[in-house]
Amino acid sequence: MSPAEEEKSLPLPERWPRASKFALSACAAAVAELVTFPLDLTKTRLQVQGEAAVHRNGAAASQAVPYRGMLRTAAGIVQEEGLLKLWQGATPAVYRHIVYSGVRMVAYEHIRDSMLGRSEDKSFPFWKAVIGGMSAGAIGQFFASPTDLVKVQMQMEGKRKLEGKPLRFRGVHHAFMKILSEGGIRGLWAGWVPNVQRAALVNMGDLTTYDSVKHFLLLNTPLVDNSVTHSVASCCSGLVAAVLGTPADVVKTRIMNQPRDKQGRGLLYKSSMDCLIQTVQGEGFMSLYKGFIPTWMRMAPWSLVFWLTYEQIRRICGVSSF
Repeated sequence: MSPAEEEKSLPLPERWPRASKFALSACAAAVAELVTFPLDLTKTRLQVQGEAAVHRNGAAASQAVPYRGMLRTAAGIVQEEGLLKLWQGATPAVYRHIVYSGVRMVAYEHIRDSMLGRSEDKSFPFWKAVIGGMSAGAIGQFFASPTDLVKVQMQMEGKRKLEGKPLRFRGVHHAFMKILSEGGIRGLWAGWVPNVQRAALVNMGDLTTYDSVKHFLLLNTPLVDNSVTHSVASCCSGLVAAVLGTPADVVKTRIMNQPRDKQGRGLLYKSSMDCLIQTVQGEGFMSLYKGFIPTWMRMAPWSLVFWLTYEQIRRICGVSSF
């Protein structure tokens, strides 16, 4: 058998390992996103309530929405807009995670196995895991930032309707084209800096924690590489990711949702640092953790569903465990 024929006879994951891992992680992320999306919508609505910058600039001052907790916000969306509106913006969210999760997972494994390298006992030092997780998250989020922008803006359409404002978008494609026509290519990457910063922090919590906890359990406890180990590691990763990522997530959401001029420049915040300062000065430090409970309540099941699905899909397809 010639080398070419031998290569064709190999299973798909061995012939195209990175493409296969990209596809597998994208599938797992899509499942996790659809299951937990209502919590993401609730979190986004919470994060833009009570914006001090909005009131200072006089925007919608007479229609200010009183701050509501997670359950009242979710119940309010259902009562005022309908049950299905809990999934408003789910389509660009799934698109976002296909790109984001696919790129970050492939990037992390490449950094871990090829660039930084494991130790002789197959463990991965924590400091290397931190670098790998932050780098992979930043790379993945940069490529996925346009889809994240569309997701955030579409999630606010129901609120605009209730406030008597005209809807901005007819659908995902229209949202992309309108943002592109108003702000150009740069407009699609509006808010990418806090977006990438958030992703680096979240993945330092998610990828780093999952990988470190999983291999610590395998090396130091009687647990084996199964669903129990994956569940424990994913629960830890969801909590750490929520703690590290929520402040950057609040800043990212506000920058992406702010009104813009014809040049695509924000009217409320000049930069992510300006948004951070205005938020803390106008609303207090704890305002950076608005939406923390739904963020954590989403990240915990999201991590659980994603990692269990991802590990099982890899096993079924003959790809080695993460």
